[in-house]
Amino acid sequence: MKNPEKRKRVMQRSMRLGHCICNAKKSCPCDILLQHDVCPCAGEKLDGHNGPVRLMSLVESAGCASKIDKTTLNRVLAELPFLDDPRVLVGSPAGDDAGVYRLDENMALVQTVDVFSPSADDPYQFGQIAAANSLSDVYAMGGRPISALSIVGFPVHDAQEDALQQILRGGVDKMTEAGVPVVGGHSINDREVKAGFAVTGLIHPDRIVTNSNARPGDRLILTKPLGTGMITFATQIGRAPQQWLDAATRSMNMLNRRASELMVEYGVNACTDVTGFGLMGHLTAMAAASKVDVDIMWDDLPLLPGIMQCMTEEIASGAVERNRESCEQWLTADDTVEPAMLDVCFDPQTSGGLLLAVPHSVANDLLKKLHEEGMSDAAMIGKVLPTKTGRVFLHTDGSWRKRDRGIETLKPPVSADKEQSLESGEISCCEEDHDEGSKAPSTAGDNTAAERKFKEFLQASGAAGSLDGKANQAVAIALSVLSQCEPCVEIHIKKARAMGFSQEEIDEAVWMAISFGGSPVMMFYNTLK
Repeated sequence: MKNPEKRKRVMQRSMRLGHCICNAKKSCPCDILLQHDVCPCAGEKLDGHNGPVRLMSLVESAGCASKIDKTTLNRVLAELPFLDDPRVLVGSPAGDDAGVYRLDENMALVQTVDVFSPSADDPYQFGQIAAANSLSDVYAMGGRPISALSIVGFPVHDAQEDALQQILRGGVDKMTEAGVPVVGGHSINDREVKAGFAVTGLIHPDRIVTNSNARPGDRLILTKPLGTGMITFATQIGRAPQQWLDAATRSMNMLNRRASELMVEYGVNACTDVTGFGLMGHLTAMAAASKVDVDIMWDDLPLLPGIMQCMTEEIASGAVERNRESCEQWLTADDTVEPAMLDVCFDPQTSGGLLLAVPHSVANDLLKKLHEEGMSDAAMIGKVLPTKTGRVFLHTDGSWRKRDRGIETLKPPVSADKEQSLESGEISCCEEDHDEGSKAPSTAGDNTAAERKFKEFLQASGAAGSLDGKANQAVAIALSVLSQCEPCVEIHIKKARAMGFSQEEIDEAVWMAISFGGSPVMMFYNTLK
């Protein structure tokens, strides 16, 4: 609602001062008034006719790439006089995920705060990610979060209020999913959007999981795929298809709650969550704090869809370089490890997975359980060495070029006609190109004609009709698993991912097959995975 008298009074004061009274860096009339006939200083608001806000277009660095680099942070914190209190079991000097304060012999508080800029364009999704990311520090310590305070910065004069409400709603809904009440919060008018939460949890003082207890022989498990920083940066510069961002958003939205419960159940020795400092930043911190060395196989790292293409096109934000400068002195990489592969290791993660140091005797069982609980991207990526220099050794056997772990491989572009058929689910697995070693023997004479007719029949049966292409693809996955045809399963799952299937949708189709085929089908699929 515009009030001409109020606008006149406010603007006259701003003009006399030579500065806008709600933004001392601007003169009056400001750009908003000139472009939209709206005076924020007079309490006027932009209406909703400017279209939906794209949050990442409002910030310089997306997600945890907006955080201060580790080297600068350590330099600033080094001289601060922290109070030496025996009740502080884990404090700021430890550099762990959260602080821990003993209340009595059986109870301690776990406290953390995390705030960052948008890692998704959609305000609701950003709120959810901010909440999941903030909770992760408590989960990484093995704690149980019990309450949260919201923190939000938002340009109230430049963007729609509805976007702010959706950010908060997303955060509250994710906290509700975690069973954590939001008991209050704080907001500021800020040019760059940012959101997060201060979270309080509970833990037994004798059951704290820190990043400083990795032991020789432990296996390292990462519970989520890497690459959120690359995907969000690719989105900012208009180089990411929607399915890349959708997959990254699903990963960032996933709570680390169940992974935390399982790590406590299986008795892991150490844990940290992988966020803004990247895999190498958090891994070198764990190695240094535990006084061990670690050995990592790059080919075993789980990656988000799109990362292989980002590597090819050198799509990586400046935060990769900042993370590299902070910890590369502790990294020894094989000569065959390419620069783009290192970018993935230094890529800042937003709401990343838990990095677990697990006793060798239970590592395989824990990994299997993580997969069964829906964390299908969880992977064993390396081991802890008996040496004590705090170094990370990175290797590759080159198999990443050949393996398909749910990410696209580098290959010539698909023709427009074939791409359209792929999206509609009309291409049969029999039409796919196979590696030389998997080609069927060539046929001749009448057999060739019969094979052609059979392929035509398969293509017709897979075409969208009463069922749409996505439904057909789900049926194809189920039937491929039920018939235990390994090439068919691989091909149809690859097509499903290209069509935007989530892992949950793929698993649902697979379990339809298992429900009909029983244990042999389940064992076949688990072996194939």
